[in-house]
Amino acid sequence: MHILHQPVSRLVAALLLALPVSAVSAAAAKAPPEPATLYAGATVIDGTGAEPRPDQDILVRGERIVAVGPHGTLAGSHDAGVHTVDLHGSYVIPGLIDSHVHLATPPNAKRAQAILRRNLYAGVTAVRDMADDLRSSGELTREARTGEIPSPDIYYAAVMAGPEFFADPRVAAASYGVTPGQSPWMQSIDEKTDLREAVTLARGTSATAIKVYADLPPDLVKNITAEAHRQHIMVWAHSAVFPTRPTDVINAGVDVVSHACYLAYQLEPVMLKNYEDHTPFHDALLAPTGDDPTIAGLYRDMVKHGTILDATGWLFVKYDAERKAHPERKPLRCTGPTTIRLVRQAWQAGVPISTGTDSDGGYKGVWPSVYDEIDFLAHDVGMPSLQVIRSATLVGAQAAGQAKDMGSIEAGKLANFAVLSADPVKDIDNLRSIRLTVKRGHEYPRSHYKPITKEEMGDDDDD
Repeated sequence: MHILHQPVSRLVAALLLALPVSAVSAAAAKAPPEPATLYAGATVIDGTGAEPRPDQDILVRGERIVAVGPHGTLAGSHDAGVHTVDLHGSYVIPGLIDSHVHLATPPNAKRAQAILRRNLYAGVTAVRDMADDLRSSGELTREARTGEIPSPDIYYAAVMAGPEFFADPRVAAASYGVTPGQSPWMQSIDEKTDLREAVTLARGTSATAIKVYADLPPDLVKNITAEAHRQHIMVWAHSAVFPTRPTDVINAGVDVVSHACYLAYQLEPVMLKNYEDHTPFHDALLAPTGDDPTIAGLYRDMVKHGTILDATGWLFVKYDAERKAHPERKPLRCTGPTTIRLVRQAWQAGVPISTGTDSDGGYKGVWPSVYDEIDFLAHDVGMPSLQVIRSATLVGAQAAGQAKDMGSIEAGKLANFAVLSADPVKDIDNLRSIRLTVKRGHEYPRSHYKPITKEEMGDDDDD
């Protein structure tokens, strides 16, 4: 090796590798302490659903919260070198989490980075990527984690589905260069598949979870879930994996189900044979008033299993409203009113609901789509603000399998939070008063946000 011609970082790494372990340990012990910041005097809304706590201090060292407590009481908060940020009159909530995004179908790094930037500067500190070309998602995840790009942290899924699904053009776009269904991140599964090997291949992509997508019978949904859990990886699924009914998906033990709308298919006397059949749910099958008893049974099972609902409700309500102006458009699987009704019943039954969007929004949008899902839960479903915030933070962290590190403001967790000028409990729309995002201890002032441009979004614009 010609050491003098190596980049500095590689030179340092080479020298460290040449040192004995004891010398490296000694050098680490002498390293200067991580920088500390005291965020002082804010009203803390911790994400657990607890009442706001006024006049609180948050002590952050490095990327983690050291302590939270009444103003002026935290040990170490007055030590030399601690930087203080006065937040009197401000409100602090945990970083928001969008539990349903798609960043790379097909891969477009410029577009993805623009959307991620918009999320971060609006207080979103983590997202759950629900199926993409994981070659691209993996690089975005690395860049987000190292701070090379302004972005929430990313937790992504590898897809498993029945053979019929892999004619979907989205699969070809997300697995270019590989035969559809044969990539580790999008696998075709049938009764002959070695599930132990399939799950191992999926884990090799560094995925957080396997997404059980479509065209799988109940026995395979159950067996995939069991093998994934045996290998300590989560399972995220559509709430109906046509032809598998919602009750079989839930009782298979999956961790999270997406799309409240699909739960309604439990009521259909004849289940759709495959995902590709987009026949809408027949609204008249729901009980005419009050809670539907069949749906209530599903929600009891979800509560029993601890299954999280990634509702994606705003998407259906928005599209339903757009069809009134454009009746020529084909309907989605559910109407807006049916979706609202299903999500409201889930919330009232005690089902944990996360804020997933399944939509990026157009380049003209100032705020990320998760704000629309939050508005849906608050204004359409009727959830109180504290419960909506919990859905958008702690429940989202649970859905991503990251609750030990994020989702609430407490000692030991990552310093992921948003600073607001107005009270979001009084009015959830006050989330738009954000003036600072802190992610892993790094500050991203709202005033530094650069809006998305048409050139960044290109032709693939949701507007």
